[in-house]
Amino acid sequence: MKQNIKSAQPYVLSLLRIVFGLVIFSFGLAKIFHFHAGQFTPPAYSLVWVAGLFELIGGFLFMIGYQTRAVSFVMSGLMASAYFIAHLPQSFFPTENGGYAAIVFSFLFLYFVTSGPGPVSVDAKLGNNAD
Repeated sequence: MKQNIKSAQPYVLSLLRIVFGLVIFSFGLAKIFHFHAGQFTPPAYSLVWVAGLFELIGGFLFMIGYQTRAVSFVMSGLMASAYFIAHLPQSFFPTENGGYAAIVFSFLFLYFVTSGPGPVSVDAKLGNNAD
C-alpha cells in the first residue's frame, strides 16, 4: 500500500500544479477580462490589475508546467507582496486581515520552486526542470 501511494506522488504533484494553476489563472481572468468577476473589477492599469496580469500569464504557464520553477518564484513573490501591501496594513493576524490565501499561495508556489512541475508538464516533455 505504502509503495503504491509513493509511486503516485509525482502524478499527484502534477495534479496539484494543474488545479492550483487553474485557480490562479481564474483570478487573472476575473481581473483582466472581468470573467465571472462578481463585484470586483479593478481599474485598468492599477496595481491590482497588473497583479491580475501576472496571475493570468503566470497562472497559465504554471498550469501547463512551462518554466515552472521560474514562474513559481515570481508568483511566490507576487503573493507575498499582495499580503504585505493589501492585507498586513489592516491587521497583523491573517484571520482578521483576510490574507490567509495570499500566505498559503505564496508558500505553495515556493514549494514548487523546489519540487518542480511533476511528470505531467511541458517542462517534463521538453526535459527542463522536471526532476
